[in-house]
Amino acid sequence: MAGTGRIGTAHAETLKGFDEVDAVVLADVDTARARATAAKLGVEAVEGIDALFTAGLDGLVVTAATDAHPALIIAAVDAGIPVFCEKPVAADLAGTLAVLDRIEGSDVPVQIGFQRRFDAGYGAARAAVASGELGRLHTLRATTLDPAPPPAEYVAHSGGLFRDCGVHDFDIIRWVSGREVEEVYAVGANRGERFFADAGDVDTAAATLTLDDGTLATVSLTRYNGAGYDVRLEALGSVANVVAGLDDRAPLRSVEPGVAPLPGPPYPGFMDRFRPAYTAELRVFLDVAARRAPSPCGVRDALEAFSIAEACEISRHERRPVRLAEVRR
Repeated sequence: MAGTGRIGTAHAETLKGFDEVDAVVLADVDTARARATAAKLGVEAVEGIDALFTAGLDGLVVTAATDAHPALIIAAVDAGIPVFCEKPVAADLAGTLAVLDRIEGSDVPVQIGFQRRFDAGYGAARAAVASGELGRLHTLRATTLDPAPPPAEYVAHSGGLFRDCGVHDFDIIRWVSGREVEEVYAVGANRGERFFADAGDVDTAAATLTLDDGTLATVSLTRYNGAGYDVRLEALGSVANVVAGLDDRAPLRSVEPGVAPLPGPPYPGFMDRFRPAYTAELRVFLDVAARRAPSPCGVRDALEAFSIAEACEISRHERRPVRLAEVRR
């Protein structure tokens, strides 16, 4: 495990609980934090991330800072170590392309952490689309609504709302629909703290995506959904509709007479909402690392999602539709 922040610590605890895992080894640029986390979890720590590559690993999980992702992915592949890396692959499109160029053709598997693919509801939505039970898919509506903004320091280095948050929606739209995005039109607004504008970012955004078969998808994002963490996907077809994420804890309240409120409480954040999905994706990675299964979400998938985010940023700044051909390789 390279990186022992919040998500790294959670992943380490999950991996420790798998019967198939006989050892979890932690490393971090902050060696004291790695040692403290290892002591808390009852696992091993090594001095520095480079030491992981001589520790006899069967797989590497990367949850370090984004700027460390490219070098760690490449080092793992060069060492023949299967790697799971939290998104993004790199901080920008050029960096993502550089990683893809470096590892493409290797037989060492790389899995990127788009956990929504492993959520039961999203999986059921994908199955409903693929089976044809919805009829002709004509619309997808995706939302990622955070209950409160992150610190200003995070926003300044986040890459922007589309790259930081929307990228999950862009990936899941591709995965659920089985189609590629051809064109986007995106807008954004700042209705809250000034530090978003100071960073060249927005706190609320929306995008319309045109898929390659004519299906339309809309994505709605905000950092200010005080009712709670709200992540959903509606798939609307000519025969039937389904929605992922509309459970008892969805932070929605009907104002129609006689409709009972959802019992709640709302999810406070992504870790609580997607905990089973995080466990499921790591369980799949064990199969990937053991070469029992191919990677379900590789660097090229991450590149496609990042390209859509990039197109949305261009669209927002230039106030025009942007075709993916402008940014896609």
